[in-house]
Amino acid sequence: MKPLAIDLYCGLGGWTSGLLAEGWDVIGFDIERHEYGEHRYPAQLVIQDVLTLHGSQFATVDLIVASPPCQAYSYRAMPWKRAKALPPPDSTLFEACFRIQREACEAAGRRIPMVVENVRGAQPYVGRARWCFGPYALWGDVPALMPVAAGIRKGEGSGGTWFYQNGCNGRSASSQSAERREWSALIARIPLTLSRHIAAVYRP
Repeated sequence: MKPLAIDLYCGLGGWTSGLLAEGWDVIGFDIERHEYGEHRYPAQLVIQDVLTLHGSQFATVDLIVASPPCQAYSYRAMPWKRAKALPPPDSTLFEACFRIQREACEAAGRRIPMVVENVRGAQPYVGRARWCFGPYALWGDVPALMPVAAGIRKGEGSGGTWFYQNGCNGRSASSQSAERREWSALIARIPLTLSRHIAAVYRP
């Protein structure tokens, strides 16, 4: 049987793509389905609010990966007075990952590793990251040996860079537009180099 991973806040499946490439089965959880032309989640998808999940239902999984929404952290890292004047963001979605892991480990009676990705700007609010892969910051069970990200930008190698080069930078679109949602989903997608490395390290 293939090892099983759970991808929380899975979006377009950057984590999942690397896991599938390394021979895993993956189930993704997100509050909405992300489908933009040829871009869509590549594995089994459960439409559910991650906050409603209980980790005991994941007692048989081998790995948990997660990319909670980063917009609130990213905005506060901007050099604008309005951004700097905001109160600390709500980190409930970020903290839910560790609650789910704790509940899963308790139900399984063993350690289930988890890697959480977010932006570097989240660190003042959720604690120092264990590792940074370009602009991607990682918390949780990050392996000691990690690949080097040489000049990688957010979304590079996953469709995000292509989206930039074709004039869809998201700034001209409203926050609720399909174009803006597509742009955000593509930019947030984990690079394949990173997701394949984590998948290979934790493959039983």
